[in-house]
Amino acid sequence: MSLMDIRSETTSAYKILAPKVWESAVVFASPHSGRDYSNTFKGQSILDTVTLRSSEDAYVDQLIDYVPKFGAPLLLAHAPRAFVDLNRSADELDPAIVNGAQTRGQNPRISSGLGVIPRVVANGRPIYRGKIPMQEAKDRLRKYWHPYHDALLRLLKAAKLRHGYSVLIDVHSMPHDAVSSPSKLVTPPEIVIGDRHGSSASRALVEEVEACFANAGLKTAHNTPFAGAFITQHYGRPSANQHAIQIEIDRGIYLDEAQVAPSDHFAETREKLRQAFEGIARLGAPELPLAAE
Repeated sequence: MSLMDIRSETTSAYKILAPKVWESAVVFASPHSGRDYSNTFKGQSILDTVTLRSSEDAYVDQLIDYVPKFGAPLLLAHAPRAFVDLNRSADELDPAIVNGAQTRGQNPRISSGLGVIPRVVANGRPIYRGKIPMQEAKDRLRKYWHPYHDALLRLLKAAKLRHGYSVLIDVHSMPHDAVSSPSKLVTPPEIVIGDRHGSSASRALVEEVEACFANAGLKTAHNTPFAGAFITQHYGRPSANQHAIQIEIDRGIYLDEAQVAPSDHFAETREKLRQAFEGIARLGAPELPLAAE
């Protein structure tokens, strides 16, 4: 299959939902909404399934599954974040959980237990009793991390080949506590837009993305408290007409976080996001070229 011939496909690692007509230079992706929790993994963990899912961007895939209708492809991961974190570098192995992994200087993500093979879920709760073998960690990377990133790179290359530039919209969700304010006078953002403080996407593009969310009635913040991690940093090259933006959605506006289940506001939030993402997909249309900074 050539880069110009991207089709829908499903593997054990990911699913690509391709548009009928690929009109947009935007590629949407959700690396943390995977919920294929195998019995083997659940048996390894000391946590119940609901607690294991606390780090998951639960149901983000369902919040954005319409984007192929806007002429843009959508890449969805199957593996849960607690099993392998696709928003980390493949070499961010934590010696405290992977037997034989080497210490790699001061890496705050690894130190906090959030390397590519996570040691903890939300609120620092340990996943395992002890360490896992290095070979198991390598198998997870081979079966899930590398295929996902190979697919993402293929989509971005195809978008750039078609349109002369590419835009990655990497969609996540964040705990409500991360953005809630103790002051009732401050309205917390519902969407946090991350561009690595200007290094992963052009300023003009980010402003247009912010406007799309505002037009949909969603309050935004920029880079605080989340500016983007490995994916945004790795794929965002504005000088080369490759833009990457991380979108964090407040789980409080669509999810019952305690039960990890859609809330009564799920449909309303999905409709607002549909409006915003339709506008964002159009920003990547051929007739609206983006100048690199």
